[in-house]
Amino acid sequence: MSVRLDHGEEELNELHEINVTPFIDVILVLLIIFMIAAPLATVDIAVDLPAANAEATAPPDKPLFLTLKADLSLSLDNNPVYRGALAASLDQATAGDKQQRLFLRADKSVPYGELMTLMNELRMAGYLHVALVGLEAEKLQP
Repeated sequence: MSVRLDHGEEELNELHEINVTPFIDVILVLLIIFMIAAPLATVDIAVDLPAANAEATAPPDKPLFLTLKADLSLSLDNNPVYRGALAASLDQATAGDKQQRLFLRADKSVPYGELMTLMNELRMAGYLHVALVGLEAEKLQP
């Protein structure tokens, strides 16, 4: 409730209007609090990843593809392979050359943990040169 002081009259009249100045002050204080608290409440990690614009290298004459399908089955080139016989199949396909590069293809619906498990199995078998195969993205414009 506010009172108007008018110098021309002797009696005081009540005004039934809201004084908005304190209301605006409270809103501005709340706005400042939210502006400070909002960035602190986010859980995301800001990472500015670099863009890859490397030229594609020519594949070897006879690349060896290991494929992890969506149903988690394995294929070496186009032949199905059981996980238990993976090391023996790789040794047979590479003639025991553990320095030969393997090209690993995985379906995009395969969980990341399964891909890492397969890479650990390759490492345990002694195959450390593994290249991940993906689709070529469109060239980035500078």
